[in-house]
Amino acid sequence: MPTEKSKRAYLFTGARLLDPRKDALVDGINVLIEDNLVKEVSDRPIKSASATKIELGGKTLMPGLIDAHIHILLAEVNVQLLADMPVTLLSVKGARALAQTIDRGYTTIRDTGGADYGMKSAVESGVTVGPRMFISGAAISQTGGHADWRKRTEGEMLCQCCSGAAFTKRIADGVPEVIKAVRDELRKGADQIKIMVSGGVASQSDPLDSLQYRIDEIEAAVGEAERWGTYVCAHAYSPKAIERAVLSGVRTIEHGNLIDEKTARLVAEKGAFVVPTLVTYDSMTKRGANHGLSAFSLAKNKRVFEAGLHALEMCHSAGVKLGFGTDLLGQLREDQSNEFAIRAEVLRPQDILKSCLLVNAEILRMEGLLGELVPGAFADCLVVEGDPYRDITILGKHRRHIRAIMKDGEFVRNDL
Repeated sequence: MPTEKSKRAYLFTGARLLDPRKDALVDGINVLIEDNLVKEVSDRPIKSASATKIELGGKTLMPGLIDAHIHILLAEVNVQLLADMPVTLLSVKGARALAQTIDRGYTTIRDTGGADYGMKSAVESGVTVGPRMFISGAAISQTGGHADWRKRTEGEMLCQCCSGAAFTKRIADGVPEVIKAVRDELRKGADQIKIMVSGGVASQSDPLDSLQYRIDEIEAAVGEAERWGTYVCAHAYSPKAIERAVLSGVRTIEHGNLIDEKTARLVAEKGAFVVPTLVTYDSMTKRGANHGLSAFSLAKNKRVFEAGLHALEMCHSAGVKLGFGTDLLGQLREDQSNEFAIRAEVLRPQDILKSCLLVNAEILRMEGLLGELVPGAFADCLVVEGDPYRDITILGKHRRHIRAIMKDGEFVRNDL
């Protein structure tokens, strides 16, 4: 433990604080950071003999962004190409993606399928630069489900040691196999479990409305996760897929584009979360074909793309706790912060920022530690030129408007 004299400390003065619990910036705030934590937040002068003083002159000081649905290791839009990618190359590409993600201002991510304990440890030990990670390990799917990326002519799965595709997901059929898969991912360091309960856009063999996993299989996954002290997140689009998952104890629904009003009310009643990922459908519509997305996938993408904003409005009106995710694959990841502008078509900036910060912190079970700058929270913060409450799209122009990025009390980038 560092001594009192050796503590790393910074004192931000003259900030306009973005508190996601308020609907406007708070002027004239001072924030003291000691080591990796927020020590003090005040509208009065803060005294510190050891802190490096940083005068912000009215710039916005806000919590680091959180992306609750990301795939660091899915390095290709056409996921079938991962089958021929060695795990070593996949890891290097993942390290690059981590560095790019934090440079956009995301200091925390929840990887919902692919990243493992090795990637998380690389960040925690300083081997590579990246956001704080909450990992799902390999996503779990039934045979022929959304994470079964084999071609129809292929039989056996390739081994994880030589196939990037096999490394990022796994197949489990029947209650015993599902139990074993969940236990194995938890053994290997997963923070939460990801399962597939409906068809998806990127997969080539399943209809979008297909209902994947029997109820007893979903309940088996949920039971194992809960006994470990964690939870299950589930890929789901249709109302029936969402209903089956939520009634089986799934805590977070990923995407949810085809939800209806009745199911949205059920999700709210059960206290579950929905994590929309609208930017991925927008990006695949515009550029997916250029990167190998098939006509079958593009047709499915068109349907969920057109339904996405209406689903967002329905969930918001029903009182569903909405998280913030992006789900971009490979070459499309540079569009990550366009999610803010897309949601702004139907939601207020204040509500979008609450999703990204407070709700995502709740999803991660890190309330009071992430998503807001309060005493005792992790010192993850951004210095922003401009007011995101007035124009949330500035968060998508990270090189121009995000002037400094701090994670765990250390600057990742400082352009002040």
